[in-house]
Amino acid sequence: MKETNLKILALIPARSGSKGITDKNIINLGGHPLIAYSVVAAKLSKFINRIIVSTDSEEYAKIAEKYGAEVPFLRPVDISGDYSTDREWVMHALDFLKENENYVPNLIVHLRPTTPLRDFRLIDKAIEEMITDKKATSLRSSHILKETPYKLFKKAGGYYDFFCKQEFKEDEEYHNYPRQKFPVTFKPNGYIDIIKPETIKRTNMLHGKFIHAFITDKTADLDIIEDLKYAEKILNNDEFRELRKKVNEVL
Repeated sequence: MKETNLKILALIPARSGSKGITDKNIINLGGHPLIAYSVVAAKLSKFINRIIVSTDSEEYAKIAEKYGAEVPFLRPVDISGDYSTDREWVMHALDFLKENENYVPNLIVHLRPTTPLRDFRLIDKAIEEMITDKKATSLRSSHILKETPYKLFKKAGGYYDFFCKQEFKEDEEYHNYPRQKFPVTFKPNGYIDIIKPETIKRTNMLHGKFIHAFITDKTADLDIIEDLKYAEKILNNDEFRELRKKVNEVL
């Protein structure tokens, strides 16, 4: 697919105050703050024509601008906490851009800094699939789960309760079945999500009912220090060569 006339906005969230890893969104990876990789991956896309970082931090804003993103606003503190939802900051960005610039994107490409290592060609592939799929209300990337959730328990009053039990007979111990009997399941991984503003405005949902499935390999997703070590390990893989080159050009 050739480049499109659609307004395709990369929206990158980068609140401060993370708990698992202090200042996680700007922690050093390969000599650069983490957020740099998401900004540069968006710059490498042939479809994305605007890149905005939503942050509550002036320090983060300066870093984002250094690597080529716009930061036309600071996110309010009341939607930047541990329990704030993605829909809140996305709506804030959309409202600001509409009110101040009369700008409404056709698609929002949501790139989390905590999934820093992306092949820009996969970003473009996801955008192409989203443009083509007229039924989709959004797109989310995921990878195949090694362990099936059909075997997971939750605790209820001192006893185990079972996920997915509504799919089986009441006395059926499905959780003891071999995993091969269960359907393949997938875990969202933050590699790329694509959101339609019209879905958000028509409903109370961010992704809607028809989420286009975009399957990737498992990738680095940073929550704890061990995840950062894994990202450092795979940073030099061939698929990230262009990403590393473009990030290093900023120095």
